[in-house]
Amino acid sequence: MASLKLDALPLTYLKGVGPALAKKFKQLGISSVEDLLFHLPLRYEDRTKITPIRQARMGQLVQLEGEIGSSSIQFGRRRSLQCVLVDKTGIIHLRFFHFSAAQKNSLAEGTRIRCYGEPRRGRSGLEIYHPEYRVLQPGQEEPVADTFTAIYPTTEGLQQGRLRNVVNQALQLLDKADDLQDFVPAQLIEQFRLAGLTESIKLIHRPPLDAPLEWMNSDTNPGAQRLAFEELLAHRLCMRQFKSLYAQNNAPAFKQGAELTQSFRNNLPFQLTAGQDKAFAEIEADLGRETPMLRLLQGDVGSGKTVVSALSALKCLASGYQVALMAPTEILAEQHYDNFRAWFEPLGIAVEWLSGKTKVAQRKQVLTSLENGDCQVLVGTHALFQDKVNYRALGLVIIDEQHRFGVHQRLSLRDKAAVKNLSPHQLVMTATPIPRTLAMSAYADLDCSVIAELPPGRMPVNTALVSNTRRDEVTQRIQQACASGHQAYWVCTLIEESEQLQAQAAEVTAEQL
Repeated sequence: MASLKLDALPLTYLKGVGPALAKKFKQLGISSVEDLLFHLPLRYEDRTKITPIRQARMGQLVQLEGEIGSSSIQFGRRRSLQCVLVDKTGIIHLRFFHFSAAQKNSLAEGTRIRCYGEPRRGRSGLEIYHPEYRVLQPGQEEPVADTFTAIYPTTEGLQQGRLRNVVNQALQLLDKADDLQDFVPAQLIEQFRLAGLTESIKLIHRPPLDAPLEWMNSDTNPGAQRLAFEELLAHRLCMRQFKSLYAQNNAPAFKQGAELTQSFRNNLPFQLTAGQDKAFAEIEADLGRETPMLRLLQGDVGSGKTVVSALSALKCLASGYQVALMAPTEILAEQHYDNFRAWFEPLGIAVEWLSGKTKVAQRKQVLTSLENGDCQVLVGTHALFQDKVNYRALGLVIIDEQHRFGVHQRLSLRDKAAVKNLSPHQLVMTATPIPRTLAMSAYADLDCSVIAELPPGRMPVNTALVSNTRRDEVTQRIQQACASGHQAYWVCTLIEESEQLQAQAAEVTAEQL
């Protein structure tokens, strides 16, 4: 076994993994035993004890054991299977929105089960939606887990119990095989006192018996930190390499435009803030070089990023080049189109619109004017980098909400726009507040400009993080705000309840509110 190569070992080598199950793992990007070892838990749950139903609290994950007192199908806004779980201390309702006939039969009255989930307030008191459960044999005592239970990312038809069983088999092979290949230099491992790769993988899948749950879930354990270090190192090296290669390209240098940008400023009904002036000065310096700019413009909503991008566009336009402005949604793109047209048309600059919904005749007209240079500024969505979109001389690409676009999408717009071996400059914008150290890591290929202040008179935005245990307090504050004539919106991460995700769905929240 010492020479066993886990990266070359297919999943079907493991007991119980046939072609059908291997296909489900393939959907998760897992083809080999080594792939499986790097399929890391999302979180850990404490299933080492049974909680009496009376002690179950809303918002706290618990493991319960009892007998099904009743089971019935409920018809309301959505069809659901509702079971009443009973133990010596009380009752709690279990609700399933997605269930089969076999599942209904397995949860018949009198059946003993052990389940795990998060109680929530429902119409019948405390309820658990889609708890993970297993049926217990009559009269047989079942031991509880002796360590934390790992919860993995999964896909439809691949249950957590089965996934954990297969991972355990892979770990047994790892115990007997050579250590995993470690690409982090030994010097760095010693310098930062990192755990070894094989040791880290084992710790993550098999938490120590004495490890605190908060420690394992906080990603501060040595295994998680070791893998995080490797991932960040690889990402930063890739971004630095990309930036270095991109800097070898040539770009048009925009030296002109002082008169045009001043005319634009004079037409504005407000003065730019010091932060806007500083950001534009940094961009202007980049645009004046023959190396293509790669710059991130960061600022809160309302800080004036769009005006700064418009000034940057004018530097490009003054030299006879075109500008493309791309946003991830039509609503955001239309806002930019309206702003740029209102600002630029008085200056004699033609601004056009292109999206996936643009009608055929209008699209043909826009594409023609883009190729012959009549269209100076093109605003739109993903349609801007489609195959049939050709620019005469694209000099600047502006991308809003840049995190919604991948590097490859940005490069496709750059590559199709290259003219005379010149690459366009790129300015990407985001309203997401990014700490400086994170920006240096996540966006190592980009230089960064920050607009740290809002224009005078803007309402401050207050952001608060509230624990799920204070949900009732949040509801009361919303009631008070609505009673005062204000409005509120509540955004959920799911539409319907999910068996895989511990998150409250919009349909359930709407019903409760």
